[in-house]
Amino acid sequence: MGARLEGKVAFISGGARGQGRSHAVRLAEEGADIITFDICQDVDHVPYAGPTAEDLAETVRQVEALDRRIIARQADVRDFDAIKAVADEGFAEFGRLDIVSANAGISGEMAEADVMSESGWQTMIDINLTGVWHTAKAAIPHIKAGGNGGSIVLTSSLAGLKGMGNIAHYVSAKHGVVGLMRTLALELAPHSIRVNSIHPTQVDTPMIMNEATKKLFRPDLENPTDEDFAATSQSMNSLPIPWVEPVDISNALLFLSSEEGRYITGVPLPVDAGAGLKSVVF
Repeated sequence: MGARLEGKVAFISGGARGQGRSHAVRLAEEGADIITFDICQDVDHVPYAGPTAEDLAETVRQVEALDRRIIARQADVRDFDAIKAVADEGFAEFGRLDIVSANAGISGEMAEADVMSESGWQTMIDINLTGVWHTAKAAIPHIKAGGNGGSIVLTSSLAGLKGMGNIAHYVSAKHGVVGLMRTLALELAPHSIRVNSIHPTQVDTPMIMNEATKKLFRPDLENPTDEDFAATSQSMNSLPIPWVEPVDISNALLFLSSEEGRYITGVPLPVDAGAGLKSVVF
């Protein structure tokens, strides 16, 4: 274990599995205590199973195995009052809040914009954009109250930096996250609170490794395998890999949230294996 975040407290949305669990564990390895939450149920318009209470309990187990404290609750990023209650509880218990990872997000129905459903669009915006705002909004008063500055990192996507076909709602939400990040960076700079965004390529998590995504990339196959998907996914990236691992995103979060990133704010940071260098059209 390291100590780059010794004595700090991090607030992480979507902590039950995938990138969120990886973030919780990686920051705990560096000394942080954790406040996290997840919806722990399926979500309409999402073509894969949602996280479970057992998933969230496993995140707790892994953080506690590192001898760090953790508060983990079931809450939906669309419900501001619920998110605020988790942040308030964590602040009351730990006495400070230093780091925010607005990580929770979904992929949804995949269709061209003119035939996408109204409800599918709205669910995406509510979770992937409004939910990010809710997470930051719930945490900011506690970071300000500490008077020590802090770091807020919003999870966007490669799709927050360029257009992609068949996912207009996702692209729009993730572009919106960049605008929110830049505005928060300006508003919070006088409080020494830094705000940045991370832009992953494909990450090996349930959000990507599911039948719907595989079929999006391999519409020529009835039942594409991971190997079938990997070949096409690799074509997105400049480096010769099909996807990155959750810890690669966690390490970027750690850097931005540590003293090593103390003067970095307002920056969209790609962790994309060079995918941003290439044109991507689904």
